[in-house]
Amino acid sequence: MILLLFLAILLLKEDVCGNFGLLVSAQANERRVVAHMPGDIIIGALFSVHHQPTVDKVHERKCGEVREQYGIQRVEAMLHTLDRINLDPTLLPNITLGCEIRDSCWHSAVALEQSIEFIRDSLISSEEEEGMVRCVDGSSSSFRSKKPIVGVIGPGSSSVAIQVQNLLQLFNIPQIAYSATSMDLSDKTLFKYFMRVVPSDAQQAKAMVDIVKRYNWTYVSAVHTEDMQSIIKNAKVRTCIQIVPTTIMILRPNK
Repeated sequence: MILLLFLAILLLKEDVCGNFGLLVSAQANERRVVAHMPGDIIIGALFSVHHQPTVDKVHERKCGEVREQYGIQRVEAMLHTLDRINLDPTLLPNITLGCEIRDSCWHSAVALEQSIEFIRDSLISSEEEEGMVRCVDGSSSSFRSKKPIVGVIGPGSSSVAIQVQNLLQLFNIPQIAYSATSMDLSDKTLFKYFMRVVPSDAQQAKAMVDIVKRYNWTYVSAVHTEDMQSIIKNAKVRTCIQIVPTTIMILRPNK
């Protein structure tokens, strides 16, 4: 299913000789804004700059309002980090890091759409290097594609990260998550190109239980959001905490 979606979008996009295909779809009625920083090595990123589509806009994949804290700040943090690295001649001498940042809108369909754009650029770049990019009349193409990305940072949600990884790993593109904590992603047989910089839910649960044991607490109250990931994490804590004698744990949803 993912491959069919990828091929459909790939074939209907603008081709390398300036010919245009029509993407006749309600989902394509708004153009995605991309932040691009040139460099010798390009790092892709999927940040939720906007909120996910509202119920009446899901079929159009039209994103919601801007997420000023978790969206814009993460974009600025990445740009600032790359600037600092590029200005330090001792870190990567004679190499400049660049990036291509795309908006995932905290929504799986949008994230997959943006991931396909990453892959499309990489495929066109590979064909260009091999001399395979030519116009239909046999003349050489003046098209100059963007450099392929070396990997993707994000997205934030575990459920979305799983779907993105299922697509990226088909093309051997590494993915590094900054907040996806699902234990499923620890399975290297399924997600061999996935890495993360945060502990999994299981490790976080163990750390919380260790704190309870260290201070000999006998009553614990956990406040969690109502999303499935938080429920699973707190259920894991409750399972682990049963080994601590005389300790009671109460789960309270945050409403």
